[in-house]
Amino acid sequence: MTETSSLISGVAQRYAGSLFDLALDTNSVAAVEKDLARFEALLEGSEDLRRLINSPVFTSEDQLRAISNVADKAGIKGLVGNLLRVVARNRRLFVMPGIIAAFRNIAAEHRGEVSADVVSAYELTTAQQNELKATLKGVAGKDVAINVTVDPSILGGLIVKMGSRQIDTSLRTKLSSLKLALKEVG
Repeated sequence: MTETSSLISGVAQRYAGSLFDLALDTNSVAAVEKDLARFEALLEGSEDLRRLINSPVFTSEDQLRAISNVADKAGIKGLVGNLLRVVARNRRLFVMPGIIAAFRNIAAEHRGEVSADVVSAYELTTAQQNELKATLKGVAGKDVAINVTVDPSILGGLIVKMGSRQIDTSLRTKLSSLKLALKEVG
């Protein structure tokens, strides 16, 4: 399992590195980040799209045709549109979430930032995001780019992953710990 994960992350890292080099050469890193975020939102919002990229049942032609239509309808053109088509043609669509994460990390590192993934039970306001960035900057000693996802199942609090560190202040985790402690007592 770990070997498969490292192979996938290696493939994702190579695609993301190539995409970043091309984006840097064409001075379009910000535009590529926006297009990747748009595709990620589509992916999170559509079970059918997730099935398309993860299922080995679809041929590369089916994936290429479908992903081309999705990209065109979403207005994803340029480097990201081309990347999606190349990845589909090479039967590597299942790596797209890893490519997106790796690209974000590479771009943040290039800007001198540290990237942090944040899971929240609800949508954070701009003020809350700015406060979180300032707090994380104090910990990391660098500017922090945060990638916020919403997961109502954590009930409350935050889960912050920054590099190899993870801080889990979610209510779900606290309740699980309390449940475990009560089982040990009883």
